[in-house]
This record gives sequence, C-alpha cells and structure tokens, in this order.
Amino acid sequence: MKHTEVKHQQPSLYLEVCCQNEEPRLPLHTSIALFLLSYCECKSFRAFLVFPKPVSSLSLRAQLPQSLDVSDVQLEDVPRLVRDCRLPAVLDETGRLCRAGLAVVLRHIINKTIEADPSRNDVLALLGFKKTCLKACAEVSKWTRLCEIGIPSAVEEHLKNPTTNQYQQPPLSILTLERRLAEPVKVHNDDKIRRQKLQEQRRNEQKKKEEEEESPEGGGKKPDSDSQEGLELRAALAKLSVDSLPTSTTREHSEIRKVKTTDLPPLEHVFAEGLYFTLTDVVLLPCIHQYLCFLQAQTESAAHQLPYLLRWYIRVQEVPGVLKAAKACGMALCIPQPPSSFPGPSAGDNPTSLLEQEEGQEMTKEPPFVGGPRPTMTKLKENGIEAVFAPHPCPAWTLPWDSLPGAINPTEGKMSDIRAVRKRQQLNNLVAMATELARPGYTIVDFCSGTGHVGIVLAHTLPDCQILLIENKEESLVRAQSRCAELGLKNIGFIQANLDYFTGPFHIGVALHACGVATDMVTEHCIQAGAAFVVSPCCYGFIQNAVKFTFPKSKRFQETLTNKEHMILCRFADQTAVQLPPERRLVGKHCMGLVDLDRSWAAETHGYTVRVMTMEPESCSPKNNMLVGSPPLNSGLEVNAGHLEGLVHN
Repeated sequence: MKHTEVKHQQPSLYLEVCCQNEEPRLPLHTSIALFLLSYCECKSFRAFLVFPKPVSSLSLRAQLPQSLDVSDVQLEDVPRLVRDCRLPAVLDETGRLCRAGLAVVLRHIINKTIEADPSRNDVLALLGFKKTCLKACAEVSKWTRLCEIGIPSAVEEHLKNPTTNQYQQPPLSILTLERRLAEPVKVHNDDKIRRQKLQEQRRNEQKKKEEEEESPEGGGKKPDSDSQEGLELRAALAKLSVDSLPTSTTREHSEIRKVKTTDLPPLEHVFAEGLYFTLTDVVLLPCIHQYLCFLQAQTESAAHQLPYLLRWYIRVQEVPGVLKAAKACGMALCIPQPPSSFPGPSAGDNPTSLLEQEEGQEMTKEPPFVGGPRPTMTKLKENGIEAVFAPHPCPAWTLPWDSLPGAINPTEGKMSDIRAVRKRQQLNNLVAMATELARPGYTIVDFCSGTGHVGIVLAHTLPDCQILLIENKEESLVRAQSRCAELGLKNIGFIQANLDYFTGPFHIGVALHACGVATDMVTEHCIQAGAAFVVSPCCYGFIQNAVKFTFPKSKRFQETLTNKEHMILCRFADQTAVQLPPERRLVGKHCMGLVDLDRSWAAETHGYTVRVMTMEPESCSPKNNMLVGSPPLNSGLEVNAGHLEGLVHN
C-alpha cells in the first residue's frame, strides 16, 4: 500500500530501518519504541517502517508485535515534516504536528495509552515522580543524554563492529550506568522504607542469632531467602501491583522510629532511576539485552565485570508484562547467573566524573574567581575588546497590531496588558529583522517557539514563506496549533523535538529569548544549515560549557579570558532588571554586550556577518539584545531593505 494514499485518521508512527551488509536491521531506537508499544499494548498508532532503499522486510517480522498495524514505506515517500526530523517520529491526525526524537515519542506513546485507557496506572508510573522521567532535553540533561543517546550509540557501535570491539573494555557510557547502579538510592519519602529496611535487618540478625544458638555446630536453618532478596525489590514490585508493601513491614517498631535519619541504612538501586520501574528502564532494556548477548557471544564470563548491570537486567524481568512484551518483539531475555558479591565502585571511578568526561566537560579545577565584573571588563578593554552595538535599521517600525486578527495578538492567554505591550514591541523587532532577510518560498524556523508568538506573526505576515515552530514542550505547541487553526493559517508546521532532532533545510532561524545556551544551540544550528539568524538571548547566568561548545567561544576572547572570568560576565549580564539601580543595569547591559560580542565573533569565523543591536524601545525587555546574522553572500540571503516598507503599507 502506498503511504501517500493513507489518510491521517490516527497518528502515524515512523520507525527507522537501516541496512547492514544489504540486510535490513532495526536500530535500537526502533526496537525501544516497539518494546514500549508492546508493553503498553498500545493500538493508537499506524506504524510505518521507513526503509532507506527498496528491500524485503520479511526478516524483520519476528521483531514486530503482532497486534501492531505496520506498513513499509520508502524514505522518499515519507511526509516532508517527518523527513526533516530524525526518527522515531509521530505525525498527528492533521499531518501538521510532528513529534520527533526517542524520549519525546516514547512519552507520547505513554500519554496516548493512558488517554485510551485511564486505568493503566502501570503505564502512567513509567513517567516517574512528577511525570518528569526523560523530560529534560538531552542538550542540557546529562542523564537524558546518557540514556537517549550515549548508551544506544555505544551498543550500536559494538553491534556494527563486533570484531573491532571484541577485546575492548565496556564503553564509557555502560561503565557510567554500572557505577550509577552501585550508588545508594535517594527517592521521595524514602525515610519510611529505610526504617523498614533497618527493622528487617535487625529481625534477620536476631533470627540468625537464635538459629546459631539452637545449632552451635552450624547445622541450623539458613536465613529466610525471601528476606535476603531485599526490601527494595519487594517494595518496587509491590508498587507495580494493587498490593501495598508486605504487612510485616508496614509498621516499624518504636525503637526504629527513634533512629536518626543519618543512621538509617541506604537503599540499593532496583531499577535505573532508583526503586521504581520507569521509562528509563524501558529505554535501557533492549540496549543492555543486546549488549549482554554480544558479551556472552565472546565469553560467558565477560559480563561479570558488570555485576550491578546484570542484577538490574535480572530484576527488570520480574516486572509484570516485561517478558511478554519482549517475546512479542523477538527479544529472548535470559537469566544470567549473577556474581555472588557486588563490590562498590572504586574511589577512582566516580560516576559523576565519568559522566562529565563523556559529556566533554572541562575536568580541570580552577581557583575560584573573586570580585565583580569590573576587573574582567578592564582586562578586555586593555586588550582592545569593548561592547559595540550596531544601529537599529528601523527603530520605529511596527506591525499594524490594531488591524491584525485577535489570535495573533500576544494578549491571547494569561498575560497582563503591560506585558502584552512589551511582547508586541519585542515581536516588532524580530519580525522586522526576519522580513528584512526573507524572500518568497523561504522556510523560516521559530526555535524554542513556546506558544508561537513569533512564528504565528511571521506566518500571517509572510504568506509566501513556510514557517516551522520547534518546541520541546507539548502543551505549548498544542496551544500554538489551536491558535493557527483559529486563524486558518496553512503555511505553518509544528515540531515537538529537541533542536538536534530537526535536520531539515531552512533559510532563516529566529528565537525570542532563547535561555542560556539555547541561543548558542540555535545559532550553531543555523550556521550548520547555512541559514541567517535573528536571536534574542536570555538568561545569561545559565550559560555553561556544553557538549558542542565551550566558553568563551571566539579566539580573541579565549586568548584574554578564562572560563571563570567569562562566567562572571554572564552572571552580571543577568542584572538588568528595572528595579535595580541605573548604574548596576548599565554594567549588566555592558556585560550582555560583551557576551554577545564573543558569540558574534565565533559566528564570523564561519563567514557570517553579525550585528549585535538593541531592540527598540530599550524598555521592551531587560534582555533587549538581538543578534542578526547573515551567511556568506553566495548563500543568496542578501538583505531585502525595501521589503519592510511594503509590509507596513500592506
């Protein structure tokens, strides 16, 4: 059946198929999504296996749940919105909202399962405490990056090159997880469970003592094996059923209640994030299963260097529904023999330091920087570096707000009149700069779009351009989609994804108040695409070294400032609030200018022309800087100076 004939009566789930030695293979991200669908018994999606080239899918059928409606589709037949993203991806019923990336898609599968059957509390529990499991994007969360990218990528590498990796140590990401599982657990309201554990330990000690007294020669009964299994595991499994904790441990003795919290025994990891089975375990199970199969194919003892991982793998199989879901996906889970003891991690293998090394973080310790921003500003000035702001090309330009439809106005939603006025002023600035660069047929991406204030105005103002809104918060995009439906806009699409999962071509990227390193992620994405950018930075104090870049960014700043000195600039750049003294705000504005000057110089090494300017009027926001970057002239993005006048009159 041709995919182009399919009507969007239900969401479409697109799963990648790759080819190895001319044979089709399901990459781990696809296997993980299929496993979750099977575990949830979710039937809310029409699934498509996306093939890079024509090839038979018969060999893959054993890995597909029989209950799932699955079709094959060639990559060139996939809708454009999906093709612009990394898979897995879900296209909604309208065909205009795409959710892309592993964590985003998995969380959406969970939500659709609960929507179809609200009684599935076991599925709801996968989202973890406060429903935040794997919610933070991989660009800022080391844990999400480890689970969503690091471990699947490392296992994929081993599977692709089995001979090369045969005698290597486990990948750093696997070692990081192993040491994470060896750490004590901190969970919400764990005091009660720790007291129950102490009571159980004392009861077992007393029981053992009594048995030794009854049989001095050691011929007595062994301690209760169920008690040795651990309160943590029984508590975790009890949460997955309708039963509560075992009756014998629901109330601790009075002497146990008097024990200080600091003297209570720590809790052991049962599952990846602590005591309870979550989406993280769903992500890791296919990865660790395939990795353990790889190790056992080399030698049976190879996996014993990962004792905590083995114990986790065994315990996950005790979760109701896991074995059934795995079997439906062709995963033959086994019960390996775990080591008899579980040594703790050595002092030299701190889990945090391993994770920081994987993330490319700076490991050298610098002495703390003492003092305000003035020594740093003076140091820069002595080296000929001062903040310079380009003149605003059209300071009085404004959109015809009084004649625009109501759904375009930022007053839509819960926003005060004063804030709405400032928001309109901010939009005037970004729309003016974007339209200066735009041409008919261009694709403009509104990064970190929120509810779509910038993108919706652009879609209405530039009907000959295609606008994409990219945001990782589902609630914001759904609200933006509702506003666009009210306006009848047809030249706009929506993508719920982290920035890295959007891979499509575009001409201009915009972002209003992109917080912290989000500004740098947006500009980097634009540079990689050869696109112009119009970005208003925000939250300078949240700037920190990230996976793809460190600060300072430009060569001249790097030759002048240390990372600590740059962080001082960032911290004081946040001190521009209206309630602060004028002199303090002036220093903050100067620091903002210096941080953005560094950013602009870094972009200029790629042939860009970058203007750092102040939005008009300055009172529109305490964070009123704007970076406007134009790619090299041969990209075809020449400035369209006369376009603004036409927009005003239209």
